[in-house]
Amino acid sequence: MPAVTDERAAQVREIELRRVRLPLVRPFRTALGVDRERDALVVRIATDSGNGWGECVAQREPTYTSEWVGGAQAVIREFLAPMLLAEPVTASAVAARLAGVKGHPMAKAALEMAVLDAELRATGTALGKRLGAVRDFVECGVAVGIADSIDALVDEVGGYLAAGYRRVKLKIRPGWDVEPVAAIRARFGDIALQVDANGAYTLADAHALGALDELALLLVEQPLAEDDLVGHAELARLIATPICLDESITSALVARRAIEMGACSVICIKPGRVGGYLEAVRVHDVCREHDVAAWCGGMLETGLGRAANLALAALPGFTLPGDLSASDRYFARDLTAPFVADDGRLAVPSTPGIGIAPDPDALRDLTTSIEVITKP
Repeated sequence: MPAVTDERAAQVREIELRRVRLPLVRPFRTALGVDRERDALVVRIATDSGNGWGECVAQREPTYTSEWVGGAQAVIREFLAPMLLAEPVTASAVAARLAGVKGHPMAKAALEMAVLDAELRATGTALGKRLGAVRDFVECGVAVGIADSIDALVDEVGGYLAAGYRRVKLKIRPGWDVEPVAAIRARFGDIALQVDANGAYTLADAHALGALDELALLLVEQPLAEDDLVGHAELARLIATPICLDESITSALVARRAIEMGACSVICIKPGRVGGYLEAVRVHDVCREHDVAAWCGGMLETGLGRAANLALAALPGFTLPGDLSASDRYFARDLTAPFVADDGRLAVPSTPGIGIAPDPDALRDLTTSIEVITKP
């Protein structure tokens, strides 16, 4: 269970919305093209008790979910910020305060993260302690996108394994599934290997997905559409590889329903997708209650989000390595001091709040715009 803290409501006086742009080490393919940089929204709040930092994980385009970074900034400006500025609030009350606005979990999560960071810094409490972390280090996993060829994929995976990553996740889609995955298994043997379909298949593809059963995978992540829990439950009866849900899991309530109907036996928990770190803990608790494996997903976070994800991933129910790569997996220059893996593990920040802040020079150099909203 999360640690009990002495929460005290603080008045939010100012909300700064800062867009930053970080060039990516490797291009990131989306449904609409290729991103070569991370356009991120960073939130800083100033309260009566101090400052806090948050990060919105919405992408440049609404291709992963309906949220996108420009829309997240707009909904914060027009609706969420006035709610948050209205009167004093604790981190645990942020979700309820913002509940009048339907949807937009990533925008809400960024604000909750900033309030939580400020609150914990004021009390000298680390985020890991607040959430209930039990480990000082977490194992690193890496996600590998669709490559130009199988040879290129083998070379890329080999580089990550040489760097110490303890789990490899391969993106798959119809026409790029059994052959490349089999090539990785044949080349590298008994590594921890899983695949992610991002909803690219339908139940009619059950035979093709079943062909992956021979490759001893940890799991197949989100094979069907995010709203098809019934289809996932049927697919689970047709294939042997464990099904993990990602995009489908939007709250602890949905997680409970998915598990109880047999739609999954593993869950990927992404704080931004479920509305914040406190709801992410509730999803974690549902997984533990049902003896379902969980792991922490990544969304191309800067060092701010990476620090908070590490605190979450140190909870006892996270039994599989997450998408928690070192900073240089994505960015030549991070917004914070870089996270560096040691023997395939990353240290969980232990200082108050999320345990890290932006590097002033990086913040200056990478910022593309600043918008400040103050209490009337």
